[in-house]
Amino acid sequence: MWIYRERLSYFEKLRRSLYEILRDALEIRLMKISLIDSFYKFLENGVEYVFLEKSELKPGSKKMEKESELYNTFIVIFCEGTISPELKNYIRFFPENKVVKKNLQYLAELPLHKNFSHNLRYFDKPDFLDFLESLLNVDYALLIQQDPSVKRRNRYALTHMHVKIDWPIADAAEDLAKWLRYVQNSIYERGDEEARILQNKLFEYYGCHHSVGGRRTAGLIAAQLLRKQDFISTVYVSSSESRTLVKYSERGVSKFFLIKLTDQQIRDLAKRESMNTDDLKSGYLYTAGSNHVGIAEAVYTHTPFSTPPTDGKLRRCNPAYNWLKLRDEFLHPKDAARHARPLSYSWVYTPE
Repeated sequence: MWIYRERLSYFEKLRRSLYEILRDALEIRLMKISLIDSFYKFLENGVEYVFLEKSELKPGSKKMEKESELYNTFIVIFCEGTISPELKNYIRFFPENKVVKKNLQYLAELPLHKNFSHNLRYFDKPDFLDFLESLLNVDYALLIQQDPSVKRRNRYALTHMHVKIDWPIADAAEDLAKWLRYVQNSIYERGDEEARILQNKLFEYYGCHHSVGGRRTAGLIAAQLLRKQDFISTVYVSSSESRTLVKYSERGVSKFFLIKLTDQQIRDLAKRESMNTDDLKSGYLYTAGSNHVGIAEAVYTHTPFSTPPTDGKLRRCNPAYNWLKLRDEFLHPKDAARHARPLSYSWVYTPE
């Protein structure tokens, strides 16, 4: 389990501060790739972009759209430390999928390999995020972690590509259920029906319905597995079927998504924030013809039924009790508006 900042050494605090700064930069780029770039690809190809319905962001929602090759999909895992070799059987990172020139030559869609510099894979290099973006189409996940070969300073690198997540759902659910004190030893100790409920609740804990597709399943399984490490980690999952960028981190679950604002909504928001509409549009909204879209974020928190009991006693799982609830909502500034703060913007539970 990761360690709170208050219990870190001075140098560990420096590492965490660096990690959080780099994560912010990574997140801004991934939000654009997943949401804005996908949106414009739909427009350029004359295909209607289906915006999320409010119900799809409420905990327990099952509705999903069809997969589309126009949507930019990916999994990116960013670790504060270096993943223990003991987890290699479940997060599969080996020499054959390490980000080195020898392995990049097998990617026909990546001409970059001919001019590949070993340093390009380091986060502190100016072209790192461009390099990362060029590899997002590679199947499975990309892994960014502290470079284990650098001993004297914190340096993060894109160490592996094509990273498979291979941990059984039942094992992940059992691990979570033990921590939440719903089982003592085995997920099956109270029968198959209880085990089925706990496996479904694993998905709910990570903001998904248990019927979701493979990419989102892999992402939440990775997030649960990385809880075993003593450092924080973040998993980003861009999904075509949900039209969201989901983030799993030490802070919980967040979903980034596109919303379309009417002229009246823009005027109302600008008035509330004491801004003129032109400043709001230039700082927060992307235009497409007469339409204006923005990146919103729904932040979720866990309920008492999905946090460890204070008395540490075993308890029974009631499937009717919600494990997740909406905590906050934001409208994010555009990636170029670095001085702008996210705006509070309630959308999910507001009437049409």
